[in-house]
Amino acid sequence: MRSNNQPPLRPFPAPGNNRPITILRSQIALGVEPLRRTLESWPGIDQVAIVGGYRRGKAHGRSVVLLAAAVDHELVMAALEASPLVSRVWQPEPRRYLARLVMDLDLEVRVVGPDSFGAALHHHTGSKAHRAEIQLLAQEAGLELDAEGVFRAGIRLAGESEASIYHVLGLPFIPPELREGEGEIEAARQGGLPRLIERSDLRGDLHLHTTATDGTASLRAMAEAARHHGLSYIAVTDHSQRLEVVNGLNERRLREQMAEIDRLNQEFGDFRVLKGIEVDILEDGQLDLPDSVLRDLDLVIGSIHYRFGMPEAKQTARVLRAMDNRYFTILGHPGGRLLNERPPLALDMERILHHARDRGCYLELDSQPQRLELEDRYCRLARDLGVKISIDSDSHSPQGLAHLDWGVAQARRGWLEPGDVLNTRPVDQLLPLLWAPRG
Repeated sequence: MRSNNQPPLRPFPAPGNNRPITILRSQIALGVEPLRRTLESWPGIDQVAIVGGYRRGKAHGRSVVLLAAAVDHELVMAALEASPLVSRVWQPEPRRYLARLVMDLDLEVRVVGPDSFGAALHHHTGSKAHRAEIQLLAQEAGLELDAEGVFRAGIRLAGESEASIYHVLGLPFIPPELREGEGEIEAARQGGLPRLIERSDLRGDLHLHTTATDGTASLRAMAEAARHHGLSYIAVTDHSQRLEVVNGLNERRLREQMAEIDRLNQEFGDFRVLKGIEVDILEDGQLDLPDSVLRDLDLVIGSIHYRFGMPEAKQTARVLRAMDNRYFTILGHPGGRLLNERPPLALDMERILHHARDRGCYLELDSQPQRLELEDRYCRLARDLGVKISIDSDSHSPQGLAHLDWGVAQARRGWLEPGDVLNTRPVDQLLPLLWAPRG
């Protein structure tokens, strides 16, 4: 039931309390996507979308906004009140509601007419910088642009779809992930927008774990789950021996796993399991296993799992020295961050990317929801430098393979095309690239 005597909800957690000040993209999806589907199925509600930073693919944000198209905005209120996903609803002004979900997530719901949904979708998706540049283009063309459409002398020219907004301004459709005011409009004017990577472009996953260390499923089960997700290969990259807490692999156990992989590959006719390891980068930049075993693997992911607080110069030198090992293939979760828990490592990422280009090795975009790194700005720099990125799930369970969706969204924010990503290639084209850093 509607309550008109309660104070309005905060659209995002207030500073100073013990709730995280940002909301992970995966949390928004878990809490708000089911509500979006519920509202969209309600009679009289035409379209519903989660907008803002979520639609732009951001890893996390401070607020959540739903946009709904309906002639009668009271229908949206009725749908919110009827939903078991919603614990409270407040209406601070016409066509705008604030709601608290049962999972303790706050969101704002805005209601627009169906004929202006495209204009409102555009308005509530782009960053302030993107909207300002689009507004300037409209003004230069003698047009008026707002959340209801594009107008000339009071006559509406566009607004029913986002594409119509861009078309009337002489631009191709700009994907939501690019709408940050960072050169996308000029690229659109010059026909230089990238053909952004899609989840269907990925052929394999180069970073996942099994019960040999801290995974929850066997090697076979992870391979079968990957096949179910439409992949044609995986690389098994369990932890190395230094991580005793997860029963990291020493050389003997790693070789036993390599033999198990050989046996599985003899069974799989249309699927390939690659031999790998996620080896610890030690404090001095050495790798945690000897070259005598690393050379027999298809790939080596080097990652930092301890001594996170080293100064930038020492931390960067640590990574650069690790990358100089001839068997080093990919720098795993490069920034080391855990959103809302741990800040990124102090690293000169530009220097690392230039070194990767010179060495011929690669960086990872780890798709775990709390990581989602390489950050988008460094994905774009990697693209400009010609450094290939591996989009990996870093999955510790069959369900974790779905993380790849989050990684692809992050990659799209970084302007990555399929050719910029290692694991868009079939395995016979991938292997020479994995072995290339060995010289």
